[in-house]
This record gives sequence, C-alpha cells and structure tokens, in this order.
Amino acid sequence: MLRHEFQPGKLVAGLFLTATGALYAGDAGGLWDTPWFAVVPLVVGGLCLAGITAALTRGMRRRGGAEGG
Repeated sequence: MLRHEFQPGKLVAGLFLTATGALYAGDAGGLWDTPWFAVVPLVVGGLCLAGITAALTRGMRRRGGAEGG
C-alpha cells in the first residue's frame, strides 16, 4: 500500500459526520429522540472546522517548504 499524506481536515470532517451518523442511529434504534434540526449545526460546524483545519495545515506545509528551499 502506498503511503499518503496525512490530511487532518478530512479526519475532522469524518469524525463529525460519523458522530452525526451515530446520533441518527441512536434515534432509529430507539435509544433517544433526536430532533431533525439538531444535526444541521453538527454537520455545518464540523465542515467549517474541517475547512479551517485544512487551511491551517496547508499554510503550515507551504511555510515549511519555503524555509527549507
């Protein structure tokens, strides 16, 4: 398997979307009652945090490459 670059923005997005899926799964299983509008802030907030994380990571990598040049 080829090694790939670690992308923390995708990790953050995946964690938030997994949490949203778990929230819906618990609701479908009858463990708790989730209002339909509860997941909107979770998904939007997670995608915003993922975008910020990706931008910060890109900036750090770009700056690190320029100094080594």
